Formats: sequence, structure tokens, C-alpha cells
Amino acid sequence: MKKSCIAMLLAGGQGSRLYALTQNVAKPSVPFGGKYRIIDFPLSNCANSGIDTVGVLTQYRPLQLNSYIGNGQPWDLDSSDGGVYILPPYLGAGEKGSWFTGTANAIYQNLGFIENYDPENVLILSGDHIYKMDYAKMLKEHLEKDAALTIAVQQVSMEEATRMGILNPGPDGYVEQFEEKPKHPKSDLASMGIYIFNWPKLRQALIEDENDPNSHKDFGKDIIPKMLAAGEKIWPYRFEGYWRDVGTITSLWDANMDMLSTTLINLYDPEWPIAARSPVCPPHYAGPSAQINHSIITEGCEVYGHVENSVLSPEVVVEPGAKVLYSVLMPGAVVKKGAVVEYAIVGEHTVIEEDAHVGGAPDGTDAWGVATCGPDITIRSGAVVPAGAMIYTGEEV
Repeated sequence: MKKSCIAMLLAGGQGSRLYALTQNVAKPSVPFGGKYRIIDFPLSNCANSGIDTVGVLTQYRPLQLNSYIGNGQPWDLDSSDGGVYILPPYLGAGEKGSWFTGTANAIYQNLGFIENYDPENVLILSGDHIYKMDYAKMLKEHLEKDAALTIAVQQVSMEEATRMGILNPGPDGYVEQFEEKPKHPKSDLASMGIYIFNWPKLRQALIEDENDPNSHKDFGKDIIPKMLAAGEKIWPYRFEGYWRDVGTITSLWDANMDMLSTTLINLYDPEWPIAARSPVCPPHYAGPSAQINHSIITEGCEVYGHVENSVLSPEVVVEPGAKVLYSVLMPGAVVKKGAVVEYAIVGEHTVIEEDAHVGGAPDGTDAWGVATCGPDITIRSGAVVPAGAMIYTGEEV
């Protein structure tokens, strides 16, 4: 069943920089933006772009992610001639195998899956990015430029460029050099980790890389530099929309706060819906004493206290006299009477007991003395913060 393009979604990362939030779940299944999980964004982008065959490569704690994706029906990825497929590491009879040892090795271990569709091109995606992108436009440019590889890029400041993979185009616009975290960047075009490969070229590169004992089995460290050295045509696709890698606590908090602004990323656009497998919950309820300002309140929530500039996931309860400010509360979290939660990420089914105080304002503007922006504290799923407790900035519970 030949396809023009199929997608391979790398969703096996442990997400260690999200600390307590990924203690029991894979990073792509972390709740986000009230009703979503992180993986909803690349899956929705595939469906909206007309890419109906998606392989999801899982590894770390895949149970919840596998259950969440199911047959792909919420994203309209359950067609008879395509669909979404969970692809964990596996070991055949008499074979030597291992976990995925790098991004390139993960794709290499699934060559058989790709060959079933004999695609002309393969789209490689990450499961921890928040963005809306029409991959069909990227594919069109990839074909027009007759590229072996097209890499999505964004313009960044030269200061940011020192922390990212930077592409240096030549006079003809094609990539001449790829630098990983250069001290003195020559360009402001940063790789977004989104690739479209010509399938025969990718297949050859993966096989050669797998046989290289010195390889890291990674696209950025090995595949791309080797293709450049071989003289392959690599094209930078400039993307100007919203995009954020949510691999750290601060970036996850920032991206959730961005969801409160329709000018950064519009979740209400009927032309590009972000789909999700939503829980079956009653409508949210705001009690007579509730004060809600500039916040996302998802179905199943009960709010009786004060919520401001915050994101509340399904079935969150904020009791009378409680305050939630500039925070992200994940599904099932409870903030009891008189408790204050500010500038924090609170994990699933956490209980903040009465009169506890979690977090504090950034930039040293109050007695908590916080020196940096972003969330002060991460509360792991299922934790109980005792009544009257005071949890300081930077702590993880």
C-alpha cells in the first residue's frame, strides 16, 4: 500500500527534566493546556495535514500513552488504509536487540513498518512539542526543492542560537553546515527537530549509521552531518508560527500560560482543530463564591475559590477561600479551604490541604524571594501537602 508520506512520531523519551511529572508516565502523555496531552498536538497536525498513517514509537512507561492513543479515533486516524500504530522496541527469535539507543536507531528498528507502505517520503516528529503546523506545506516545499532532507527551522536570537542546533545556508539556500550548540553561531536558523526525508535516502543512511560502531545513532549528531558530508541536498523550511519544546518544567509552565492568549496559539480555530481523548465529565461548575479571571477551566472542575491566570485540567476542585494564581493544576488536583497555590505545577490527583501555601511570585517581588521566572515548585502526582505547610521555591514534592 504505497503512500506519498507517512509519519514516525518519536514518543519514547523519559522526560527526566520534567522530574516528578514523568515519574510514572511518558513525557508525551503529560497533561497540557487543560483538556489536552502533549502528544495531541503532533497527532492533530498529522490529521489536519492529510497524513493518515502514523507510527508512534514508545519506550518509557508506555501503558498510559498506549491506552490514550488507542485506535486513533479522536484524531480521525483510524482509517482502513492508514491509521496510528504503537511501535515499541521488540526482540525477534534468535535476534540480538535492545531499547532504542537513539532517535536514528528507533527509526532503524522500524524499517519493516515503513517498508509496508513503501512511502516516497518519511516525516519524523517529536512527541514533546506544542505547535500547529501544516506538514503538507513543508512536504510541498521539500518536493519542489528536490531535497534528500528538509528540516523545519525557526529564526531565533543569536543568544538562543548558542543553545540549539543551527543550520547555515549557502548562497543557493541549501544547508551548507550544521552546528550543534555553536559558541559563535553563523546563522539564526534553529532546527525544530522536525524532518522530512526522501525514503530511499533515509533507508540507506540508517543502515550505514547502524553499522558504524562509533555512531551515537542520532539524527542531529550523526545522520544529518553524514548526509551533508556526502553532498546530499538539505533544505531549511522556515516556520513562523508558534512552537515550543516543553522538555523542561519552566518551558512546560510557560507554554501552559501561553494557552491563555489566543494571539500566540489559537485553540479555537475551526480550520485547525486540536483533538484529544477527553474524559467523560459533567460541565465545570463555578460556585456562588467563585472568582475566576483569565483562566482555562476544563470540564468536571468545581471552583468555589479564587482562580486567576491559571490552567485547570479536568476534575480539579478549588474550595472556598482557596487561591490559585499563575498555576497549572493537572487532572483531579484538589486545593482545600484557605490554601494558596501560586506559580506552581501541581500533578494529577494531588491534595493541597487547608491553609497550605505552595510557591510564590517570581522575580523576588515578595517574601518568598524567587529569583527566576517560571514555576516555583512541582508537586508530583498523588502527593498530599499537609495542612498549614509552606512549600518554598524550587522544591519538588
